[in-house]
Amino acid sequence: MSKQSWPEPDTDSTDNSDVEKLTSDQECQGQSPAPKSQPHQEETRYRETGSSMLYPSVANSSLHPNTNSAQKHSNFQVCPNWYQGRRRKAALLLTLIWGGTIALHFVSWGIWFVLGLTGLLSIHAIRIFSAQTRPLRQTAPKQPPKDWPYVSLLVAAKNEEAVISNLVKNLCNLDYPSDCYELWVIDDNSSDQTPNVLEKLTQEYPQLKVLRRSANASGGKSGALNQVLALTQGEIIGVFDADAQIAPDMLSHVVPLFNTNKKVGAVQVRKAINNASENFWTRSQATEMALDAYFQAKRITIGGIGELRGNGQFVRREALLSCGGWNEETITDDLDLTIRLHLDQWDIECLSFPPVYEEGVTNFQALWHQRNRWAEGGYQRYLDYWPLIIRNRMGTQKTLDLVCFWITQYMLPTAVIPDLVLSLIQGCLPLTAPLTCFTLTLSLLGMFFGLRSIRQIQGMMVNVNPELLKNGNRSELGSTNSSETLSPFSEKLTLWIDTLRGTVYMLHWLLVVGSTTARMGIRPKQLKWVKTVHQGNNQ
Repeated sequence: MSKQSWPEPDTDSTDNSDVEKLTSDQECQGQSPAPKSQPHQEETRYRETGSSMLYPSVANSSLHPNTNSAQKHSNFQVCPNWYQGRRRKAALLLTLIWGGTIALHFVSWGIWFVLGLTGLLSIHAIRIFSAQTRPLRQTAPKQPPKDWPYVSLLVAAKNEEAVISNLVKNLCNLDYPSDCYELWVIDDNSSDQTPNVLEKLTQEYPQLKVLRRSANASGGKSGALNQVLALTQGEIIGVFDADAQIAPDMLSHVVPLFNTNKKVGAVQVRKAINNASENFWTRSQATEMALDAYFQAKRITIGGIGELRGNGQFVRREALLSCGGWNEETITDDLDLTIRLHLDQWDIECLSFPPVYEEGVTNFQALWHQRNRWAEGGYQRYLDYWPLIIRNRMGTQKTLDLVCFWITQYMLPTAVIPDLVLSLIQGCLPLTAPLTCFTLTLSLLGMFFGLRSIRQIQGMMVNVNPELLKNGNRSELGSTNSSETLSPFSEKLTLWIDTLRGTVYMLHWLLVVGSTTARMGIRPKQLKWVKTVHQGNNQ
């Protein structure tokens, strides 16, 4: 999930002033609103385009696909009113969950209902854990192809003077033909030294292009990405956060995943924490990333949902345009695009190695703001696309997987609040205790196997940039320096310590999700921007 924070749109009353107005007869009949911000293209080095300044521009506009034309032939029919009335939908769902939980306390079969639901989820969990994932593939071809596909790398940056230079230097020195990829940095009206840093870097790296947005540019990160999309040339679009760092051969591992399966609409690279050894919070985020990567691979294997995480995501241009570009009415563009890709019959793959490194937040306050945004954006996609989800638009396997994880990720934390209150009043154990224990066990096992898998396979990463692993291969997990030889017992002990610490840390999601779903159903959406500050100390 993307870590860059942007001004959040009002999720209760959507402003569609820049979106094509549809009549009631035309609505939902296949007409898709075009991305809001697509600048006119012309050959010049420095220019003003109303709300943005572009430098340097791409000379040959014929290379840029017509986004609007592509959307007219889209299989995914965007309905603008999907994004309206989120507060009402959240309030209705909150009422159903709270009301249902309260009702279960006053019926004799309440505990049996919870046990039955836990049993059904356990069947799905057994399928996940028993799935035989593919062995680590050497996706980079032994013999490079004659024609590499063109790749466009995008970075939306706002006040990123501390890290943007490191990222640009990293992405402009990849082991990929320099004439087969480009780097676009969208400077979203930064007020620090980011514009000056980027202007100097354009003189050093010819493949770097910079789009400067003005203060009145709309759409947040999604708007920034949509605005530059029409200027890009790539068949594959890669998106990175400003604090990202990747191995030089990353593209040679990602590209074959698109070439071998034309149904793959996107690839998510496993995320790793660059400053994992700093403190409890960063170590715990590293184990959380291992848990997420483990379940991603397992879910994809059984035909379930693969998900995008913002930083280190690659999308096939054809798939992106078919879905209508990035949604400017969401606060988590990656999670929203995940659902729309699956609804449009595309698959999402994951790549375990090499990973993309990013900074973990270093204190609870920053973590709280970040996770509240993630929780709200994740919940929004269910509120927005439920009509298509319940129609099984994605297929039975994916729909079942999505529903199972919705129960553990959103329904359970929401139900815990009234359940705890009534349990205290009645002096009994919470009804949701079996489901809560199941979820914690799922998290603990997934974290253990995920950490173990990463540590077993890290020795195979022979092409990773040494600078990224200067503290040893285990540094991304915040553990012991790999130069120290540990006994088998010490290795297992360290693994269990990391797992238990991560499991305790994961309890914060109960509070985050429970409070977020309640707030979304009760309080009007407030426009608030809390930026994730990047330090760049470990890069």
